[in-house]
Amino acid sequence: MVGLGGRRRRRKWQLLGALCAVAIVWSAAWAVGPLIHGGLQPPDTATMLGPLLAIVGLVIALVALRKPIEGSDAALARGRASTLADQVEAGESAVWRQLLGDDTRRVNLAYALHPAEVRAATAPIAGRLTADGPGPVSLPDIVTYYRATRPLRLVVTGAAGAGKTVLALELLLALIDGRAEDDPVPVRIPLSRWDTEHQSLPELLEQRLVEAYDWPAGLAAGLVRHNLVLPVLDGLDEMDPPTPDGSPDPSAPRATAVMGALNAYQQGRNAGPLILTCRTRHYDALAQHTRVLDAARIAIAPVATDDARNYLIDRALDAPRWRPLINHLAAAPSGPLASVLSTPWRLCLAATVYHHDGNPAELLALSGPGALDRHLLARYIPAATRTAPNPRSYTPQDIHRWLHHLTTHLDPTGTLHASPLACAQATDLVLHELWPLAGRTRVRAVDALLTVFAMLTALPLTWIAPQPQAGVLAALIGGFALLTGVIKVATDRPKRLDAPFKTTQARRSLAFSIALGVTAGIVFSVAAGAAVGLPFGLALGTLLAVAAGFTQEPGMSLGARDVIRRDAAFGLAFGIAFGIAAGIMNGTLAGARFGAATGIAAGTASVIINGVAAGPENSLRYAVFLLCSRRRLPLRLGQFLDWAVTAGLMRYSGPAYQYRHRELQHWLRQHPDPPAVP
Repeated sequence: MVGLGGRRRRRKWQLLGALCAVAIVWSAAWAVGPLIHGGLQPPDTATMLGPLLAIVGLVIALVALRKPIEGSDAALARGRASTLADQVEAGESAVWRQLLGDDTRRVNLAYALHPAEVRAATAPIAGRLTADGPGPVSLPDIVTYYRATRPLRLVVTGAAGAGKTVLALELLLALIDGRAEDDPVPVRIPLSRWDTEHQSLPELLEQRLVEAYDWPAGLAAGLVRHNLVLPVLDGLDEMDPPTPDGSPDPSAPRATAVMGALNAYQQGRNAGPLILTCRTRHYDALAQHTRVLDAARIAIAPVATDDARNYLIDRALDAPRWRPLINHLAAAPSGPLASVLSTPWRLCLAATVYHHDGNPAELLALSGPGALDRHLLARYIPAATRTAPNPRSYTPQDIHRWLHHLTTHLDPTGTLHASPLACAQATDLVLHELWPLAGRTRVRAVDALLTVFAMLTALPLTWIAPQPQAGVLAALIGGFALLTGVIKVATDRPKRLDAPFKTTQARRSLAFSIALGVTAGIVFSVAAGAAVGLPFGLALGTLLAVAAGFTQEPGMSLGARDVIRRDAAFGLAFGIAFGIAAGIMNGTLAGARFGAATGIAAGTASVIINGVAAGPENSLRYAVFLLCSRRRLPLRLGQFLDWAVTAGLMRYSGPAYQYRHRELQHWLRQHPDPPAVP
């Protein structure tokens, strides 16, 4: 987190920006009167330019002092990397625990180096998730294994549910625990959101720091430029849809583009370090045409029966209930049930379903992975609902239907991502992107109607103005409201304001807005006297600078609901600031020309319509989406999804929600209604 000193520096720069705006407007307003009445005298010139020159000199001095000396940029980046490491550790530790079923017990995965024909990295022959014990036959744990790899490029492959993400998270957290000052910070990135056509890998890393950890774009670029970010790329198999028969697509254009970008990624003259996860079948299909060069590929082995038994014994709260299943696995270590329970996903699922109650011996009567999955998944949501705190009394039936409805956003056709575009959003639920789920036309129309209605509440203000000004004012309000409604209907996607004034473009927008306000103040000063331009320039320049203060500090992890909250806070602040500034300008101008009553009516109406027009977009459309989805989703959707995370049904991924496991997501997509459970 940014310390108190950083917050104070930020507040000083905001105050300095406001002072600049005030000084410029002061100088311009002071000059108008003398210019109109015969020109500036020397005292007038000094009075006009004094505050402006003082502020400009102060800015130049502060910029010179703020400019880092040569060689200090790298040292600053190393200090910022430590902050990033703390953020990543806090966020990914929670995800790690969620993947383990809200527990700390985990299966000690085994993996082996996969032979490669060309350009393989050197690495140990095999390893375990955690150290296998002392002695000459012990295998290295995952962090020791990775550090022994040369170059530091690791590809983790395994079957569905084999524990690839858990292994990658264990490695990520261990690297942070033993991190030296110059070591890069491992950052996990879901590959499904990589725009391979327009983004390089460094740009993807910068985007992740901005979106998930609220880093200013400039600081994020500095961390990447100094090689202080280690990409942990999760889910190469989620980049492209499968073939019609469900098998991996060997051509897989997006995954192929990723492989090409990874092969081109380097630091200096060496191949750039990275960690990549992918399902075995998908990677084998891709390897027919391309592969990640200079990397060690490891394959996660099926869980040994002894490891499975140890895991279930460690998780068990009531040993007698589990004894029949444990004894069966011991008696038949190569039997069908032991083979099915050879993935961490199924083991964790079984441990969760029967954690507090039920009879695990029911699994003895099941044959085959399909029957076991159907049995456990049908009981998973009811078990999670019973075991997790449930203050809002969500029922398993409602939870199932709500989560199923959300899967239709990720897989609209029900065919497991039939297009690359659908596959690009195959795993992440981002709140402000969900609104098309309620119908694009419907949401846009309701959004437009609510906006028009809010603007038309200014119509009664026209009654206090005399005729014919009242009629003209009413026509202007109605026309502006109608135009805004048309724009709302035509807008397919609201502008993103989730990180206001943190990027160069956003800061330029703020500077442009303040400059525009100052220019308009000067123009209206000339047109109607300094009394008009001065209040308008002061209001717009100062209030926009105040609105910028509603942004969060850089280096704060963004939660899944923070995007909506920040958009609402900033949108309201900006709308109020812009509305007040426009109201002062229009009210003063109308009052000077048509009288006080007309000025009051025009100014107040301008506050309303301009404030609504400049207010929050994302949060308003999200609220409309919830209203239109009230029979399919809970009205407090974000609160429900946060509860689903605590219950182990969902997990966080930066500013997005993901289903606990992709198999759960697919099963929910195929079952609109909860199955009957005896």
